[in-house]
Amino acid sequence: MEATGTDEVEKIKSKFMSAWHNMKYSWVLKTKTYFSRNSPVFLLGKCYHFKTDDSGELSTDGSSFDKINKEISGNVEEFRKDFISRIWLTYREEFPQIKGSALTTDCGWGCTLRTGQMLLAQGLMLHFLGRGWVWPDALDIDNSDSESWTAHTVKKLTASFEASLTAEREPRILSNHHRGTLKRNCDDSERRNEVYHRKIISWFGDYPLAAFGLHQLIEYGKKSGKIAGDWYGPAVVAHILRDELNSFVFVLRKAVEEARDPELQGVTVYVAQDCTVYSSDVIDRQCSRMDSGKAATKAVIILVPVRLGGERTNMDYLEFVKGILSLEYCVGIIGGKPKQSYYFAGFQDDSLIYMDPHYCQSFVDVSIKDFPLESFHCPSPKKMSFKKMDPSCTIGFYCRTVQDFEKASEEITKMLKSSSKEKYPLFTFVKGHSKDYDFASSPLHEEKHLFPEDEKRRLKRFSTEEFVLL
Repeated sequence: MEATGTDEVEKIKSKFMSAWHNMKYSWVLKTKTYFSRNSPVFLLGKCYHFKTDDSGELSTDGSSFDKINKEISGNVEEFRKDFISRIWLTYREEFPQIKGSALTTDCGWGCTLRTGQMLLAQGLMLHFLGRGWVWPDALDIDNSDSESWTAHTVKKLTASFEASLTAEREPRILSNHHRGTLKRNCDDSERRNEVYHRKIISWFGDYPLAAFGLHQLIEYGKKSGKIAGDWYGPAVVAHILRDELNSFVFVLRKAVEEARDPELQGVTVYVAQDCTVYSSDVIDRQCSRMDSGKAATKAVIILVPVRLGGERTNMDYLEFVKGILSLEYCVGIIGGKPKQSYYFAGFQDDSLIYMDPHYCQSFVDVSIKDFPLESFHCPSPKKMSFKKMDPSCTIGFYCRTVQDFEKASEEITKMLKSSSKEKYPLFTFVKGHSKDYDFASSPLHEEKHLFPEDEKRRLKRFSTEEFVLL
């Protein structure tokens, strides 16, 4: 009887925590973002112009369409459609319990995992769908202000409290679009694209069998001594954030290597060592054999952990970062600002465009047929000044073939040289293998050698400080 009472208390406590997360993380999304009409906007290699004769700012939430001419309206719509089509992965609640813990939410600690998932998702979208693909239903996502997120949060708080008293699952509040998704006639190409669209999202589902889901990433992280709930959340100091990022990219690579879906056998991940991309190592990964034994060239997603300055971001790197985000084979940047991780996908002037994972949403079962897609697409972009960005970040690129990699390495090397005012570039491409430079190739060795000894001692000292739960 006593045990039953304790269970009930835990359930009520869990419901209140869920309601608190909804209040805390539901303010993020509904702030409007304004764009200059007189400067181009870049989104993962695509350029959009909103220029008009009138100076001023333009909101991209659709509310200003009646105030601007049709040409500009078309450009804004194309940008919104492209942005919304990117896969958005955020905090979730009430997903299946994470093995070895009582956690059913990643609120407060999973933001870096989510931004890493978004970067990988963009790489897979380039691989299976191409950069020109956009979601046909992108502009159907409800982004009106008819119901504020504050009101929505209060509804969920009330529903959560009532559910906790009746021991029922918290009811979901669905949009009208969820209740009745329109069926469209589409050709074979559109059907194929929609199949891959859903499949890519399902690979990031929040259940144990999803190839790149939270549960799987945490299992791989255990091999590095990490456990769910106390890692990858932003730390008090930038040094810890950098350590988390570098650890995470190896976890991400491991997840791709271990993926069992046959369609993922054609993709591999390479992680740069000490800000150096060893060309022969990349090509070896691309030319490795499939599990079936068949020889074929693999596409590669290259992850380069870098630091854009010391304690603060050096503005000298702005032009290089803008140049990187202007490339269609760039899959984004995992970064953020102190204590928060974001997924950067574009820029306008000196501001970066990003998707924010700090928004708590209900668990979606992606194993069912025709699961709702809307919560995996962000209805509105956000902007942040480059100077506010934390210097620790990871840059991602996608190369389908060896020839694509060679072309990309030449192009990026030129950008690095032209943007480097000092003697050393941000990172380099080097011919040959890492072993030719006395580096071991094992992930464990790579992770150990991410920092010099004095930096390791400093990181160890910082690791005793408390983490901040957002």
